[in-house]
Amino acid sequence: YAPWCPACQQIEATWESFAKESERLGITVGKVDVTQEPGLSGRFFVTTLPTIYHANDGVFRRYRGSRTLEDLQGYILERKWEAVEPVAGWKSPSSIMMHGMAGLFHFSGWIRQIHNYLTGTLGVHVWISYAIFILATLLIGLFLGL
Repeated sequence: YAPWCPACQQIEATWESFAKESERLGITVGKVDVTQEPGLSGRFFVTTLPTIYHANDGVFRRYRGSRTLEDLQGYILERKWEAVEPVAGWKSPSSIMMHGMAGLFHFSGWIRQIHNYLTGTLGVHVWISYAIFILATLLIGLFLGL
């Protein structure tokens, strides 16, 4: 979820109720703020918010059903998740490919922090910051090419 997302705000009360029922259902319920954890956003290939996953014994399934408390509970109690196709091996959050994707998201966050430091703290003009990143990209490419 993301705090600014209207759909996430709409499901928040339902999700909190579902989390309170988690012990009775024999599951663990959590939520992750993708603005604070961009690596997980990349690892789980989050393209829409909110995105709900069911994980059991290292097998991940994306929940695409109704987002009412009754339907979420039914998904678990009636074991409806067994009929859902697991996430493909290469797209699984535990795969090497998605581990690399998480690294790219972390790297982009690091670049954003540097840009904000240059423009906000040091007062460098935005276009100069862009020029620094362009120059750094070219120099790293030349270095790796040698």
